[in-house]
Amino acid sequence: MTATAPAGGTPEPRPSTAGSSGGSTTPGAAGRSGTSHGTAPPALVPPPPTRPPDVPPPPPSPASPGSGGGADDDLRTVLPEALGVPAGASRRKRRLWLSVAAVSAALGGLAGALLAYAMIGPSVTKENDSNKAYDASQPPFTVSVQPEQSEPREWAMVLDRTLTDEEVRKMKASSDVFAYLKSLGGRPLAYAPLLEHAPRRYTEEQTSSGRLEFSDTFKMTVMSTRQNAVTINDWKVTDLKCRKSTAQAVIGRPPQGGAAYEGIRLHLPPRADEPVLTDDTEGQGEPYFGNRFVEVGNGQSSGGLRAEVIAPHGQSCEWGIQVHYNDTYRPEGRWVQLKDDKGKPLRIRTESVPENPRQSWVFGSMPWTSCDDMPEEGHCYGLR
Repeated sequence: MTATAPAGGTPEPRPSTAGSSGGSTTPGAAGRSGTSHGTAPPALVPPPPTRPPDVPPPPPSPASPGSGGGADDDLRTVLPEALGVPAGASRRKRRLWLSVAAVSAALGGLAGALLAYAMIGPSVTKENDSNKAYDASQPPFTVSVQPEQSEPREWAMVLDRTLTDEEVRKMKASSDVFAYLKSLGGRPLAYAPLLEHAPRRYTEEQTSSGRLEFSDTFKMTVMSTRQNAVTINDWKVTDLKCRKSTAQAVIGRPPQGGAAYEGIRLHLPPRADEPVLTDDTEGQGEPYFGNRFVEVGNGQSSGGLRAEVIAPHGQSCEWGIQVHYNDTYRPEGRWVQLKDDKGKPLRIRTESVPENPRQSWVFGSMPWTSCDDMPEEGHCYGLR
């Protein structure tokens, strides 16, 4: 039998197996092999060695107050090398290289600033030249002409046909005769006020006919997108054509005295020095463009004039306008023909009362009165 060694005891003897000699164990052999004459038990495998625990690296020793710290030491080492200083150069040489590099960087920045400053002048000049070229390519101005829309204080209305009895009845009963007659196709004229403060030669011409005058009034608006100022300092009538008025009826609201409107006045054909100033101020009746002008551009987008145009009695006229202007690009000035929105020469129509209308009435300061019932020498307030 096999003997096992109890814990803490002496191994018990085991019986010998077949083929053993003398039936006893050999103490020497048993001590060397651990068995006697049988199969050896498997050898014991030692356990793998245990990994020693990770030991954390020792903390960096604190820098001494005068040493400058590790980061500073690294910077002092890396920066000179980055600037091309040999690694083994002395401290003095390194400081010299750093000083040279700092001065070079400062001079480079200063040179860049000076170059940028030097380029400002040419750049601004080039931009200004470009702006001037664009400004010069724009039209100096555009002109819009519109008939007077508001009701004058004293007016006359001409129509190309006679009024029916029903229309006459409605006209006399209307609270707004001006608007009613316009709705029938009437064209308004204004009694031209006497320019009392004008030079004597002008007032004598105005009263020489012995009859009141009528003006066909329009507003001329001048517009410009120019950056530089454009000055209109003269104008003249062109291509004047007049014919006999075809109006058949005329209705008038005669004046009761009143001041002149602000603007200009001219006759067709123009009299000497016209257009003249109509303002009830100093200079009335004097040439408007003698010491005045219309200025647009340079931040002033528009300007304008109110023009009273007087056609010969009993005639209807068409005409054009040329204006003279100066600007930065044409200091010597230039005459230009005004054109309409289709690019054709602008044509302005100016009416007057007909010579012998078939129908004519006056009202306002008096009851409705037919001119046929008034004395011939009175010209029916200019309507005849």
